[in-house]
Amino acid sequence: MYGCRVIQKAIEVVELDQQTKMVTELDGHIMRCVRDQNGNHVIQKCIECVPEDAIQFIVSTFYDQVVTLSTHPYGCRVIQRVLEHCQDTKTQRVMMDEILQSVCMLAQDQYGNYVVQHVLEHGKPHERSAIIKKLTGQIVQMSQQKFASNVIEKCLTFGTPAERQALVDEMLGTTDENEPLQAMMKDQFANYVVQKVLETCDDQQLELILNRIKVHLNALKKYTYGKHIVVRVEKLVAAGERRISFLTLHPATA
Repeated sequence: MYGCRVIQKAIEVVELDQQTKMVTELDGHIMRCVRDQNGNHVIQKCIECVPEDAIQFIVSTFYDQVVTLSTHPYGCRVIQRVLEHCQDTKTQRVMMDEILQSVCMLAQDQYGNYVVQHVLEHGKPHERSAIIKKLTGQIVQMSQQKFASNVIEKCLTFGTPAERQALVDEMLGTTDENEPLQAMMKDQFANYVVQKVLETCDDQQLELILNRIKVHLNALKKYTYGKHIVVRVEKLVAAGERRISFLTLHPATA
C-alpha cells in the first residue's frame, strides 16, 4: 500500500535509464500487478510516464486480454491508460479490435462500460462511429440497463448529428409499434437517456420529441419514480419550448 506510492513517485522523477531498469524488473509479473489493488497503480504510472518503446513488453502482455482486463475493477483503469498514452499503431488496432468484438457485453458490464465510454469520449471519430454502429438496433434495451445507459448517453453527447438522429429515430420507433420512448421514460435508467436526448438534439428534432413526450407525461405520474422524472422532464420541456419560441422569433439569418 505504501511501497506502491514510493515506486510511482520514483517512476515520475528518476532519469530515463533508471526508469527503464525499474520497469524491466516488472517483466513476468505484469498481470499479477494489474490485478493487484496496489500494483495496478504502478502499471498505470509506467504507461503514463515511461517512453512507449521501453514498456512495449507491458502493453503486449495485454494483447488477447483486453476484454478480460476491461471487465476487471483494476484492469479497466489500465486499459484506459493504454488508450490514452499508447500511440503505437499495432497496439491501437489490437485494443480497438478486441473492444469492438465485445462492445455490447462491455457496455453492460460494471467495469467494461467505463472503457467503452472512454473511447466514445476520447477516441478517434472512426472508433466512436464503429461503437455506435455496433450498438445500433439495441439502443432501447441498452438504455434500460444500468451500465449501458451511461454508454448510450455518451453516444448522444459525442456522436455526429447523423448518428444522433439515427439513435433518436430508434427511440421514437415507427408509428405502428408501441413507442419505445414511453417505455424509456418509465424506466429508472432509460429516463436519463431521454433527458440527454432533450439536451443534445437539434432544433428540428426538438419539437417532434417534445410533442411525443408530452403525450406520455400524464401516464408517467402514476409511476413510483415517475414523479421525479415528470418534474425533470417538465423543466426540460419548458426549456425546449422557450428554445423553439426563440427560434420562431429570431429565425437564423441566411
